[in-house]
Amino acid sequence: MPRTLRPGQRADLFVVEVRTGERRLVLISPELLFEAPNWSPDGDWLVVNGDGRLFRIPLADGTELEEIDLGGVPAINNDHVLSPDGSTVYVSADDGHLYAVPAAGGSSRRVSNDRGAGFHHYLHGVSPDGSTLAYIGLEHRDATRIANVWTIPAAGGADVQITDDEHADDGSEYGPDGKWIYFNSERESTEPGHAQLFRTSGEVVEQLTFDERVNWFPHPSPNGSMIAYVSFPPGTLGHPADVDDVRLRLLTSDDEPRDLVTLFGGQGTMNVPSWSPNSTHFAYVAYPTH
Repeated sequence: MPRTLRPGQRADLFVVEVRTGERRLVLISPELLFEAPNWSPDGDWLVVNGDGRLFRIPLADGTELEEIDLGGVPAINNDHVLSPDGSTVYVSADDGHLYAVPAAGGSSRRVSNDRGAGFHHYLHGVSPDGSTLAYIGLEHRDATRIANVWTIPAAGGADVQITDDEHADDGSEYGPDGKWIYFNSERESTEPGHAQLFRTSGEVVEQLTFDERVNWFPHPSPNGSMIAYVSFPPGTLGHPADVDDVRLRLLTSDDEPRDLVTLFGGQGTMNVPSWSPNSTHFAYVAYPTH
């Protein structure tokens, strides 16, 4: 079921400038719980999901949500990406499959394959050339939930499994060079839930963060110089909603992680690629209760 706001809660959509940390409030909704902003490649609008549907918000005058016709796709969740040319939105639906929809709305096309009962696709990334989607494949093995990184051609075709282990992997997203897929995982943890950030070329895996907080959803900037991500308090299990002291952090090759925003939120705040095309800003959602 789509998430809803708690009594007295609202969804606040912001963009933040990474150099200064200055924030701009784009839209407030006390009625609809919207999530997971994408930034359009032309820089003109943001895309969010809510109530199983998809919406866009013009950045010039973000006063209302404009619904995108999904062409008969079942209710969607907060895993969606835009093609590099902005013509297509790829979405994860609650039936477990991936779909392609024209960004202007219209007839949909299923991308994903049938991989057996209980297998679910959760979309997080598209390659820079638009040819390949990166997703998390969630399945059950002997009553254990297994989540691995997979890819599939955006036009449809054979799946490729990138990771194959029993660690909790999530948030698989391409870097701007197309060679690396960034993701979060518990693979180096000695305690449940202690996710850190990694990247893989398919042949090697490199760890990127090494701290006490629980780090999710790495989003490489379009220019390749930074990674924005969601950081939960130590001891957090998974990526829950409505958590205090959630931090949006910035990681560069030269610095320790830098906190840009501290908020009440988590799930839905920044699940998908949300950088501006020029790498100066990213978008996120907070969920204050007062």
